[in-house]
Amino acid sequence: MAVTLPLLGAAPSPSPPGTARLQQAFAAAAAEYHVPQSVLLGVSYLQSRWDAHAGAPSVTGGYGPMHLTDARTALAAAGHHDEGTEDPRGDDARPPLRPEARSPRAGALPARLTTLPRAARLTGLSPERLREDPAANVAGGAALLAEAQRRLGEPLSGDPADWYGAVARFSGADETSAAAAYADDVYEVIRTGGERVTDTGQRVALAARPGLAPDTSTLGRTGPRTASAAGTECPPTVSCEWIPAPYEEFGDGDYGNHDLGNRPASQPIRYIVVHDTEGAWEGVLDMVQDPTYVSWQYSLRSTDGHIAQHVRAKDVAWHAGNWYVNAGSIGLEHEGFLAEPDAWYTEAMYRSSARLVKYLAKKYGIPLDRQHVLGHDTVPGPTSGTIPGMHTDPGPYWDWAHYFELLGRPFEATAGGHAGMVTIRPDYAANRPVFTGCGKAGEPCAAHGSSAVRLYSDHDEGAPLIRDTGLGSAPTTGVNDLSSRASTGQQYAVADRWGDWTAIWYLGQKAWFRNPKEQPTAVPASGLVVTPRKGLDSVPVYGRAYPEKEAYPEGVPAQSVSPLPYTLPKGQKYVTGGKVPGEYYYAVTFDEASHRVVTGKDLYYEIQFGHRVGFVRAADVTVRPA
Repeated sequence: MAVTLPLLGAAPSPSPPGTARLQQAFAAAAAEYHVPQSVLLGVSYLQSRWDAHAGAPSVTGGYGPMHLTDARTALAAAGHHDEGTEDPRGDDARPPLRPEARSPRAGALPARLTTLPRAARLTGLSPERLREDPAANVAGGAALLAEAQRRLGEPLSGDPADWYGAVARFSGADETSAAAAYADDVYEVIRTGGERVTDTGQRVALAARPGLAPDTSTLGRTGPRTASAAGTECPPTVSCEWIPAPYEEFGDGDYGNHDLGNRPASQPIRYIVVHDTEGAWEGVLDMVQDPTYVSWQYSLRSTDGHIAQHVRAKDVAWHAGNWYVNAGSIGLEHEGFLAEPDAWYTEAMYRSSARLVKYLAKKYGIPLDRQHVLGHDTVPGPTSGTIPGMHTDPGPYWDWAHYFELLGRPFEATAGGHAGMVTIRPDYAANRPVFTGCGKAGEPCAAHGSSAVRLYSDHDEGAPLIRDTGLGSAPTTGVNDLSSRASTGQQYAVADRWGDWTAIWYLGQKAWFRNPKEQPTAVPASGLVVTPRKGLDSVPVYGRAYPEKEAYPEGVPAQSVSPLPYTLPKGQKYVTGGKVPGEYYYAVTFDEASHRVVTGKDLYYEIQFGHRVGFVRAADVTVRPA
């Protein structure tokens, strides 16, 4: 059954309001393909929150409000994303690990990544139109849902309760638990309802159906395999399976791909690190199961939010490029196989990730803030020489504001008026700083909502960008250049104000950003800041909080407490995420007998120093309210 739809912008008669055309497209497609409109809206919300993303593909090659996947086309248009050359272990006590760069994109694509060509066959619409025209995209999604319902042998019912199996099949999940979790989320969206203005200014609404109870009996006929959650450390509200990373010895006493530990009994788990895989699901799973490669605790799939756990929380994975952070963190890799860093992430993955993070944070007492839920791009280089090679994922297009709303910790003003501290919080959709380097070097990236705020050396957009001396290069607008960038949720002490501009202390400098009252990019905040104690002109900043030399027992080589090429000058203030002890986990052999946690008497404060966090010795600073 094919449907002829007008291009969005060429409205049918009678003409709907300009902001209601997408809502009408949902109604037209639902009627044409005999799919309940609430089901179509619920599926679309879980994929894209009804956004069109200007025809740009998601991290798994999905297009438009229905996230119709055409991964091969998206891959052909992708550029190269250079994330850095860090040693993922980041431990000076052993040789650096330099895993060979791999491309996990070759081979046949699974069906979940090729739904757009199927929609083209069902509707008679061209793949180009399905990618670029939101109304056509919605029709393609409706056609796929109707096809799934027919294949289950079910009638094209007008009752949304009858479509559970088709929704589960639409997810593309290859295991029953993931398909069910996806369908459950869609029906929760339908029960709750909602309304929002999309990225193209379209107002879309879904009326709440609070008593809706879907018929789940068709789930068993959807075909996916059954995966066991046995052994996983996941909340019951997500789909999760155990795919272990190997702990194996190989060649010349070397081993991989993580270290056994006894956390949190031996040392606290303080951080959760958010990564982007830059690789497809199947290939990423192959890599984490290679003992000669690196590891992380969890992988999250984009299309449906399914989770695979690889390393237990008690053990230390090699993922963050900083051994101090690795030893005290859990790493989450979010699927994304396109090199275009402005590709977008599905709502299904955001929701699944937020549920996992809330569960882990509660279990291990991890504060839900940006100094403890870290992006890989905010992990500091452990030493001066490592700074230029540190990774930059998940990048400026990860929606931290939405993520923390899902975590139940939205970034809101916690102080009034001209507070001495701010939380960065631009409007994600309206905030569109220009970035370069997404495709060919130097070319502008596609306009896109962003969590990033650009920083200048004066209250003028013509002023030079803030320079990061640790990078050793001039600042640019490159998508991987973090030298002059603050991110949503990060907190800084206010250094100055000038009209619509606010200055913050950043990398030892005053850094200015536009913060107009009518569309603020930061909100007043309260909290604690550190400043050099009386009598000191400046204090060193560290990339890791290691113990003093005297704390190391015999048989454990003392690790260098080497400062980074930055200082915290007198008179400047930096927001602190709290006090931590000097700590080092010695684990350089396959035999666990020599593993040791060394805890010193020296204490440190974690601070938001630039885009990345850093550490200062507690003895060097004074702590006071902002």
